[in-house]
Amino acid sequence: MRLSRLERFLRLFTDVRAGEGATALLMFANVFLILCAYYFIKPLREGWISISDISELSKREVKAYTSFGQSLMLIPVIGLYARLSTRLSRRTLITAASLFFLSNMLIFWALQPGVFFEYLPASGIVFYLWVGMFSVFVVAQFWTFAADIYTDERGRRLLPMIAIGATAGAAAGSGIAERLVAWEIVPTEHLLLAATLPLGISIAISRYVDSRSGTQGAGPAARPAAKQKPAAGKGALAAVLRHPFLLVTAALTLLFSWVNTNGENLLFSVVQEFLAGEAAQSGAKDATAVLEFTRAGTTAFYSNFYFWVNGIALLLQAFVCSRLLRIGGFGAILLMLPVISLLSYSAMALLPVLAVVKWMKVAENATDYSIHNTARHVLWLPVSSELKFKGKPAIDTFIVRTGDGVAALTVLVGERLLSLSTQGFAAFNVALVIVWLGLALSLVRQHGRLAGEGSADAAA
Repeated sequence: MRLSRLERFLRLFTDVRAGEGATALLMFANVFLILCAYYFIKPLREGWISISDISELSKREVKAYTSFGQSLMLIPVIGLYARLSTRLSRRTLITAASLFFLSNMLIFWALQPGVFFEYLPASGIVFYLWVGMFSVFVVAQFWTFAADIYTDERGRRLLPMIAIGATAGAAAGSGIAERLVAWEIVPTEHLLLAATLPLGISIAISRYVDSRSGTQGAGPAARPAAKQKPAAGKGALAAVLRHPFLLVTAALTLLFSWVNTNGENLLFSVVQEFLAGEAAQSGAKDATAVLEFTRAGTTAFYSNFYFWVNGIALLLQAFVCSRLLRIGGFGAILLMLPVISLLSYSAMALLPVLAVVKWMKVAENATDYSIHNTARHVLWLPVSSELKFKGKPAIDTFIVRTGDGVAALTVLVGERLLSLSTQGFAAFNVALVIVWLGLALSLVRQHGRLAGEGSADAAA
């Protein structure tokens, strides 16, 4: 079979073979639309939580504690989703879950301040928790769907190209949302309605791709159970504690999550301080006017912030990541983020103004979403299957969420006991990054030994 024109074009990005181009492009479009919808919503989350005050808690505390609450809520919800996945066909599961979240968008649109109600207490906190659910299920279920329709050999060739659609969708979504609001085409409160369009189209694409894929990968409920690899269970954390490589990986993951969440809380606090000063200068005295100014200003800021983060991440993913891995190896891509973070938080500690904090976080997050994300996948290649299936799920869920919890505790101690300033929080993150760098160097050495052992075994 000869390559089509589309497939010849796609070969610029990956090894696409005859007959694979149409489905690969549909999957690219699918994840593009999902991430586009998500980044219509994500800035609203920051805007709404910014006006969700709780008595005696600072805005930084409200955001930090809500993030930790989101982590706790994920535990039972993920369990429920896993049970449904064993009872429903793939097409039904994806359609039902996506329609559920689409209907929630309409509900939250109606509950927003200024639509039908002036302000509902705690509504911003509930919305923040819901966005966390949306990001986990709609985005994660796409990648599960992609892994299910491709064989291992095809997936290795085609998923990297499809992943560019995710980064591009995130950049486009944040950029479009910013322009829609800035040009007054769509008011801020109607971004939720706008997000239903790309999500609705993605549902249709998923159903069409599922019908094209035939019986292969028709979902757990539609075919006999295959031989399963060992799953993470009671021995997962014990395996992490016993194996030096897994233990260092867990410690590094916890520090990364702790530093990153501290940085997000720091940025949010600086944005709120800046907007409070802007509101005072504008002469806004009415409480309702101040709340609306704060919500709109926060949403606009994060729309612009996510546009730059995702745009730079897309460039790094497309043109830097693979070359850096090829030239510098695993160590180069693993050490890149802590080095960027060290420079970023040092700059914030010296000059804690909004412009510096914003662009330092743009650099950190863009590196995280591209180069560091690749490092997290490459990390596990030389690890045995048993350790992968015991260690990786425990580290990616429990350890990451523990990092969120420790970040919330950092805010509690920093705000309530130590009265840390923005410079103080940034300086604390510098100290954490230095420890992170030391662990990363140790992990690079252990990864090299494992890779060497794997090569020796293969040769033997």
